[in-house]
Amino acid sequence: MPPTESHFIIPDDAVDTATTHVRDILSLAFEHSDEHSAVVVFDTACPLARSLTTAYRRSLPTANFIEFDQEQPEAVLSAFEPLVADDLVVLIQSTSFRLAAFRIRLELFRRGLKVLEHPHLFRMLGEEPLVYIDALRYDAKYFRGVGGALKLRIDAAQIGEVDSGGEVLVFDAAFETAKLNVGDYREMKNTGGQYPIGEVFTESKDLEAVNGRLRIACFGDTSYRVNVPEHPITLVIENGRLTQAIDSTPEFDQVLENIRADEGQVWVRELGFGLNRAMTPTRTVSDIGTFERMCGIHLSIGAKHVSYNKPNIRKRSARHHVDVFAVTESVRLDDELVYRDGAWIVDTEVK
Repeated sequence: MPPTESHFIIPDDAVDTATTHVRDILSLAFEHSDEHSAVVVFDTACPLARSLTTAYRRSLPTANFIEFDQEQPEAVLSAFEPLVADDLVVLIQSTSFRLAAFRIRLELFRRGLKVLEHPHLFRMLGEEPLVYIDALRYDAKYFRGVGGALKLRIDAAQIGEVDSGGEVLVFDAAFETAKLNVGDYREMKNTGGQYPIGEVFTESKDLEAVNGRLRIACFGDTSYRVNVPEHPITLVIENGRLTQAIDSTPEFDQVLENIRADEGQVWVRELGFGLNRAMTPTRTVSDIGTFERMCGIHLSIGAKHVSYNKPNIRKRSARHHVDVFAVTESVRLDDELVYRDGAWIVDTEVK
């Protein structure tokens, strides 16, 4: 779907806020300094892309700025050539930049470059750019502290429970080693990824040890947008498979129909602990890749999950990974309550 112009005008103070957040991301998460070069590739197809470009111009005054739609692909690629390891590339994309067979992020990572992506910005509708800008706030103490504390507990836990308001989903087995998306790249192979951030994710070591019911407030639909039904949908999960959707909608039924058509059944895989406090079930953005960081619990349905391998899942036949977002009342790991009243409640220690 091509970008369409929004009539919402992003106010100057929001651009100022975006500039503050961008500077914190660059200095605290990316540890970028003037000793290293930077290239910013941008477009002007939507207001949020233009506002973010302004924020980066203020934050990276010596960077090489390239307007994607005004250059030939060869010119964009040539701008990357002088860069060396630990230099920075920023991609501000109303949709997603395509350079033939050149897989931008993967190729740049392969060269040891830092990559900061803002894709699919045109999906932010109405006043959602303001939520997106708020979600860019990089609170290193919170993200790294809460994220690290949750990872420790997830990696040690033998059981997990998600209470979605009278319905409980039980993970009655240990979890896969949790992965962090908290802007701390010190022990990671690559520096960067898609922003906004804020997530710890895992899945059950035994997919069939997931049973119970989960009420969801929203889900990713077939256009990769956040779909918010009028009333929560209750998922019935038996032996790791979604077997029934109570109070479903035609849009969610279509998601399930597509998964079953391609995969035969609907597996429940990822268990995501979203950390980004700028987004909640009632304060949303339309882009599913951004909203995935929402503070609370999300799961994926469908067999696809590139981060973990399972012997009973054939990669070639795994085609779907659809995020669904719980009405998260509380979360327990073993005997410890780690989430309630819309917030994570774990003791933290920032390294």
